[in-house]
Amino acid sequence: MQISVILAHPRPGSFNHAIASAAAEALLNARRTVNFHDLYAEKFDPLLTADELGSEPPTSPQVRAHTREITSADGIVIVHPNWWAQPPAILKGWVDRVIRQGIAYEFRAEGPVGLLKAKAAVVFNTSNTPLDQEMTLYGDPLQNLWKTCIFDFCGIKSFVRRNYTSVIMSTPQQRAAWLADVRDVVASAFAEK
Repeated sequence: MQISVILAHPRPGSFNHAIASAAAEALLNARRTVNFHDLYAEKFDPLLTADELGSEPPTSPQVRAHTREITSADGIVIVHPNWWAQPPAILKGWVDRVIRQGIAYEFRAEGPVGLLKAKAAVVFNTSNTPLDQEMTLYGDPLQNLWKTCIFDFCGIKSFVRRNYTSVIMSTPQQRAAWLADVRDVVASAFAEK
């Protein structure tokens, strides 16, 4: 089973890095093949070009490599902070350039059809706004974005998301418990059926 792990946080050593490492470690311990991408470390270019609009094939070798990998992935793990109720711009650009028409979905007479092979997707995100305040003020835009607008649309029906908050106020014990949860979530989401 081949799992793509995509990390989007600019600071090495961040808690997002710890989450991504814990997920990758748990997957490797379960004998999964892990394709790990730290988008900032790779200097992924998030700018969608005019040549890439619609179903035109990507022109960038980096984007072509990511699209080949995502089409063969059996599962996807995304790790990012919640910035203004959105993922960081680099991750949005990755979605625009990689989770694209002709690769992840296509339009047919009966409507859009998901093309991704992956059976499950997991998103881990962090936030500094306490969850009750965030839900009261904003609802849960990241849940809708990842589950409905991206993964359901691309044919991935098994979806889990965890939001760890408030990271800025968390204790080492809370972070250890969150990392244990990360390991449990990926073990369950990508168990052999």
